[in-house]
Amino acid sequence: MVGSGTDRSLSSGSISQDQADLDVAFDLADQITRQHSRSFHLASGLLPRPARRAIRSLYAFCRFTDDIVDNAGDQGASEALDAWQAGNLDDLGEQAVQVMAAWQDTQVRYAIPQGYADQLIAGVRMDISHDRYHTFDDLAAYSYRVASTVGLMSMHILGFQSTDAVPYAVKMGVALQLTNILRDVGEDWQMGRLYLPQDELEDFGIVESDIDNGRLTPAWRRYMRFAIDRNRQLYEQAWPGLELLSPQGRRSVGAAAELYRGILDAIESLDYDVFRHRAYLNRWEKIRRLSRVLTPVSLWGSTQDQAGQPATGNMSRRAEDRGLLGERVPSSSTNA
Repeated sequence: MVGSGTDRSLSSGSISQDQADLDVAFDLADQITRQHSRSFHLASGLLPRPARRAIRSLYAFCRFTDDIVDNAGDQGASEALDAWQAGNLDDLGEQAVQVMAAWQDTQVRYAIPQGYADQLIAGVRMDISHDRYHTFDDLAAYSYRVASTVGLMSMHILGFQSTDAVPYAVKMGVALQLTNILRDVGEDWQMGRLYLPQDELEDFGIVESDIDNGRLTPAWRRYMRFAIDRNRQLYEQAWPGLELLSPQGRRSVGAAAELYRGILDAIESLDYDVFRHRAYLNRWEKIRRLSRVLTPVSLWGSTQDQAGQPATGNMSRRAEDRGLLGERVPSSSTNA
């Protein structure tokens, strides 16, 4: 297996925190994951303890990076991101020290390329200067940085059979990010951001005053049906890549994807009103979906013959024409 997902032992002098401090740091990462993403916390709970701690430290690192931009002014956010990336944590608080300690321990143990973390930070930095995206291709580039990189880092923790898994991980990351964007239209608008591609909104006859006033127009419903259909097709294209992960990775990533796909159903049940409501799955719906996805036949029955094949097929023609992702995926050697 190319990426074994193995917890590599460290020499006692290779990290500055003793084990007790690291345990506190990993406990904080667990709390951050539970607080901000119950679905991810639930899906990662399917992993054995070392991988579970590691994947939640990755989540906490990503969450803290994102919060730097959301909780500070543009200039302050840029300077704070610089400090965070450089490891200068004195002015970022004790939580920053603990989150970084857990993440760095994970990064070393699982040999996660630094380049992916740098790309993630570059993507989060885009939120300082970009509050609109003209095309879906522009949005896909942003989504690669802030979400696909997370999948690529996760692969090193979970284990993968070959680099054939990379394009599937990229598409899964974009799919997950698009679900977040569709769910959070109202919240993002309140923060001055609109991630939905401008040219698509124009084509569907939607103006920003419609979003500002939360108008559930026929045009809005048509657009959301289109966007949700595209999102579902991305999940379908990414799904065969699960078979290229370790067994523990298949279960955890499959569970996360199924829970996120359920959010699309929840948006539809709200009649696409993502202005006044936040779509989510209740406990019983999560249990139902998890029981379905963790059944071997349902997890692999429709995808087994496709694994290892290029991720092409059902993407809407419009998205294909706009060159989704293109050649943005760097080789692992460039991220060392």
